[in-house]
Amino acid sequence: MIDLYHQISKSTGKLITNKYSTSFSLGIYCLDKKFHDGIYAIYGFVRLADEIVDTFHNFPKRDLLDEFERDTFVAIERGISLNPVLHAFQWVVNTYKIDHENIRTFLKSMRMDLEQSDHDLISYEDYILGSAEVVGLMCLRVFLEGNEQQYHLLKEPAMKLGSAFQKINFLRDLHADYFQLGRVYFPNIEMSQFDVDTKKSIENDIENDFKIGYEGIIKLPKGVRFGVYVAYVYYFALFQRIKGLDPAVILNERVRIPNRKKYRLLFSSYLRHSFNIL
Repeated sequence: MIDLYHQISKSTGKLITNKYSTSFSLGIYCLDKKFHDGIYAIYGFVRLADEIVDTFHNFPKRDLLDEFERDTFVAIERGISLNPVLHAFQWVVNTYKIDHENIRTFLKSMRMDLEQSDHDLISYEDYILGSAEVVGLMCLRVFLEGNEQQYHLLKEPAMKLGSAFQKINFLRDLHADYFQLGRVYFPNIEMSQFDVDTKKSIENDIENDFKIGYEGIIKLPKGVRFGVYVAYVYYFALFQRIKGLDPAVILNERVRIPNRKKYRLLFSSYLRHSFNIL
């Protein structure tokens, strides 16, 4: 009855996604059902690694992350794991031929959170690559189901969309990252000097990422376009809210989009998708 274990493992990723992220849960729900298990598996893996470095404060984080990385690649090689999250992840990696180097790059960024609290431009770009851009590429492998030509065509937009999402997360979580975790992700910035000009420069960078990412969304296969577009719309709405706030507000509170607004955005996105006016 190993099929039951496969089913339980895949449902674990869904449970993690639903508990941690309303936005991504709704976005995945809007994908064709055949893509659900794969994207839930990726999210579950990424979230578990992130939790190790962000919330396991009373435990040996470095040892846990090292163990998590070893177990990940053992699971991929064996095709099975007693950890349901890793079992689902090895399934999606082996099924969709996700590049192992992207997994290593992601885990390298997670390890950076244990080793440094601020960044220059080079380390910032490396962190974005690992924590966001390669995750976009993992998802793209699932979405395109082995179409190498489309993968190379949409590779940059997928990376830029992941980059935009992550940079918005950095702005949204500026207070918690700095005051609770002691981290500053944006390069060469003193929090005491986080002003309108600094914020505007970051926003201009995000807008450029969004532009390239959107150009990729409209070229995605029909079965995934709407779901990715929903995630884009949610993050763009959060971005617009952040743009309208004073830097001092960003520094002192976590900006959110209420769930009721998310559902309104879902409905309007569905209408645009239905009438093919994305």
